[in-house]
Amino acid sequence: MRRAMADAEVGDEQRGLDPTVNRLQDRVAELLGHEAALFLPSGTMCNQIGVRLHVTPGEGVILHRTSHPIVAEAGGAAAHAGAMVVPLDGDGGIFGPDDVGAALSRAGDRYAARSALVCIEQTTNMGGGRVWPLEQMQAVVATARAAGLRVHLDGARLLNASVASGVPARDYAAQFDTAWIDFSKGLGAPVGACLAASREVIEGEAWRLKQMMGGALRQAGVVAAAALYALDHNVERLAEDHANAKRLAEGLAELPGAAIDPAKVETNIVIFEVDDAAARAAELQDAGVDIGALDARRIRAVTHLDVDRDGVERGLEAMRGILG
Repeated sequence: MRRAMADAEVGDEQRGLDPTVNRLQDRVAELLGHEAALFLPSGTMCNQIGVRLHVTPGEGVILHRTSHPIVAEAGGAAAHAGAMVVPLDGDGGIFGPDDVGAALSRAGDRYAARSALVCIEQTTNMGGGRVWPLEQMQAVVATARAAGLRVHLDGARLLNASVASGVPARDYAAQFDTAWIDFSKGLGAPVGACLAASREVIEGEAWRLKQMMGGALRQAGVVAAAALYALDHNVERLAEDHANAKRLAEGLAELPGAAIDPAKVETNIVIFEVDDAAARAAELQDAGVDIGALDARRIRAVTHLDVDRDGVERGLEAMRGILG
């Protein structure tokens, strides 16, 4: 990947003259079933631009209460779009069409925020890496469309979902007004994400918002080359991360000091419960296990291309000493 970055052909990305960025954008648009795509520094910026594209100040965004725009984007939906978030419950970060229907503002209601957008996260992050079933996703999108709402896909780990389910990424993504994938998660690139939509949306408004939010770049081919390398070499190997996560979950389930259902570990995220998450996470950090507490009782672990099976086994050995 670093060799690809060093050898990248570059140009002025702001003027559309970086050939490596242009190749990446075309490839992602095709991968996700959209007309065009826009390279951005981060997935958070993809979400922020996505919300801003579809919402005017005071309108509502319907999404799961554990989704990334609520828990990890510093209130950006409010700051950048003036959006009111409407959080939903649902097992593992997944909700249904009835949940969306119940959250919709009533026609003519002068008091509630007018519903404008539904956001889905695939896979779910704080939901434990769960994969939205295609049929359930389609039902939620259909409910949103019937109510005149727009739909946005947070696809930070979309390719994990695709590898785990066997469903092509475009089957998930093409039904949305905007969708994106991240290159700096399991795909192993150092930076970057791509937002896909219609050509009119990308060229007309998304690019302007990219400029506004400070996302325009210059010779960005050096990082776009890493993303292209990741798409060529690091997608199918995501199955290894899923297998390692399952092994970690199964090992944790054997420990009296941890609570987890391995059957719910579908991709590369493992969330388990302990008696004092902050203390246990600190002990595990001291033992060389890079892990973090989510709240008072939950710890989150993520497998990726820098964690092999031996690493998982070493981690479990340390966990046995602390949780066993």
